[in-house]
Amino acid sequence: MPEEVLFESESGRTRAEIASYLRTVADALEAGESITLAAGDQSVTMDPPSRPTFEVKAEREGPADGPGELSIEFELEWDEHGGDGAAGGDLRIE
Repeated sequence: MPEEVLFESESGRTRAEIASYLRTVADALEAGESITLAAGDQSVTMDPPSRPTFEVKAEREGPADGPGELSIEFELEWDEHGGDGAAGGDLRIE
């Protein structure tokens, strides 16, 4: 299935700024509200269902014998036509 990017933004931010963005998303999720992403002239509003699939991934990209790039990715995913997310194991973030 082809992927269509509806919104994308990438920029350097402080840890406090990132925490503020994540807090805003968390507050909207908890309240059952839509989430609007906006940067420059692009924006998209999405309305996650009550039980989206939540994926957390830690990655390292780069050569096996040298320094690479580390990342932590958080992803919410759901079917456009509704339905609950996939069941998974217990997740802990400490």
